[in-house]
Amino acid sequence: MTQPTATPERGAAERVLTDEMKAQIRAFFPRYPTRQAVTLPALHVVNEHLRWVPLKAVEEIAEMLELAPADVQDTLSFYGLFKQDKPHGRTRAWVCRSISCALRGGEEVLEHLCHKAGIRPGETTADGSLTLEFGECLGACEFAPCMLANQRLHKDLTPESADAFLKECGADSTTTNGKP
Repeated sequence: MTQPTATPERGAAERVLTDEMKAQIRAFFPRYPTRQAVTLPALHVVNEHLRWVPLKAVEEIAEMLELAPADVQDTLSFYGLFKQDKPHGRTRAWVCRSISCALRGGEEVLEHLCHKAGIRPGETTADGSLTLEFGECLGACEFAPCMLANQRLHKDLTPESADAFLKECGADSTTTNGKP
């Protein structure tokens, strides 16, 4: 993965899409009937590399796909997956809050994770290691409560397994920055 080449502080004239990202996006062209159909895969490519999709990237994707930036922005804003204000954490975790997970303690696990990481749902730790979010349904009810962290499903969560996860991604504020 390439490192982020755009930050909220950098100038708008700077190109955001790297040659590698452009090549990955172009690789989708033969697989889809129109350039517009490549919009969502293109957004995923940028999000995987940068952990967010800045407005400048929307403009550059639109240029590649021969679309209006508003068309790309419409697709981006439909999905809650993509952040536009700032990068999400290196690990992005969705704790399921469907009925199955809620009945088996999912909300308590989320509270525990937030307390230990020193953040609230939707926030990112100060060091950028973790973003915690609600997930409406992860489709893994038999493993409730569960959490999807990047592309790994954590099953049958307990406070102890949640603590192990936080240590694994370096986001336990009780050990990383001395917060209670």
